[in-house]
Amino acid sequence: MFDADRLFKERLSHYMKETGRYLRYIFNGHIAVALFFFIAAFAYFYQQWLLTIPESFPSTIIMATVFGILVSLGSVRTLLQEADLVFLVPAEKKMRRYFKKTVLLSYFIGWYPIFLVAALFGPLYFASFPERSGRTYLLLIVVLLIFKGWNLLATWWMNNIQDKTIRVIDLFTRLLVSTAVFYFLIDGTMILATICTGLFIGVFLYDLFISRKQPNINWYLLIEKDQNRMQAFYRMANLFTDVPHLRNPVKKRNWLVSLWAHRVPYKQRLTYDYLFRLTFIRSGDYLSMYIRLIIVGSLFIYFVPIVWVKVLFAILFLYMSLFQMMTIYRHHRVNIWLDIYPISEENRKQALLRLIIKLGLLQTVIFTIVTLFLQNYFLTGIMFIVGVIFSYGFVYFYMKEKLVS
Repeated sequence: MFDADRLFKERLSHYMKETGRYLRYIFNGHIAVALFFFIAAFAYFYQQWLLTIPESFPSTIIMATVFGILVSLGSVRTLLQEADLVFLVPAEKKMRRYFKKTVLLSYFIGWYPIFLVAALFGPLYFASFPERSGRTYLLLIVVLLIFKGWNLLATWWMNNIQDKTIRVIDLFTRLLVSTAVFYFLIDGTMILATICTGLFIGVFLYDLFISRKQPNINWYLLIEKDQNRMQAFYRMANLFTDVPHLRNPVKKRNWLVSLWAHRVPYKQRLTYDYLFRLTFIRSGDYLSMYIRLIIVGSLFIYFVPIVWVKVLFAILFLYMSLFQMMTIYRHHRVNIWLDIYPISEENRKQALLRLIIKLGLLQTVIFTIVTLFLQNYFLTGIMFIVGVIFSYGFVYFYMKEKLVS
């Protein structure tokens, strides 16, 4: 006898255990310290910036855009698996109660980022509109929760539509209308906000209408979305620990491979140098994560007003980059062919250390160039010296002892 409630409880329990197990590795001591430093520094400079916020600052546009994206994006976590195409499709008519529970679960999970962003924008809102009361902002949060529910339902209905173009157009339309609603709400133009809300309800009802013409569940799309979401989570967790469920995407990036990896001399002792360079460029999220950390770190270094804090941020972002590159050492752990390489384990470790020290020095040079634009040559020299010392010290005194097969 099929029991939708029991199936939902089992799937939810498995999902919580799976994510909880890896979250313990993600939020370890190193990341906790980094997060605490980030939050404390951001709160301080955010507060100082609000005291001098110019009247021309487009706070309404920024808040409305972020709120519109926040309520429009996201889909239902159905917790489906590939095997369900065989075992659950015959019971599709009995799955209605199961999917209702997954929609509610996804909706309440979506509350967390809404409250987080609302808390972030609260000081900006009251600094931009000091004459307004807290009740007005509370009403805005309630509207956020309502629009999040409407958008989630519309996304769920549109999952039945096979044509991807229609789904994209619908999402883009709801995003624009939702953003307009929040813009006029924040701006205080209630008449236009009401008109845009009516437009959104029209799109909402249209989605319901066309979805009813497609009564069957689009199982392939739902499973694909859940798999993509979990793979994204696994890729993040893989930066901190081994994830056997991860399907590592491989990207060609031929121009970058020829520019850097192919420059390794054709010698036996440099086998792992070549392999690790290819891994960094083509596998997983190593390259994209490295670039993102450089960009964010450069922005902090450029805009933070206090000199010694700039140096601390440089060290922090260097640490985050180099620490997470350590997983390259274990990236090919399931490849048995590496075990027959006639190369010692020490050679393998030294190859990774050489790679990471190059990445650390490159990041240091970029941070140093950023400080040149500030025309503070003393800071530029300190940034370069501190970056080089930290990179070598971290790699050869910390990372060298931590590398394990």
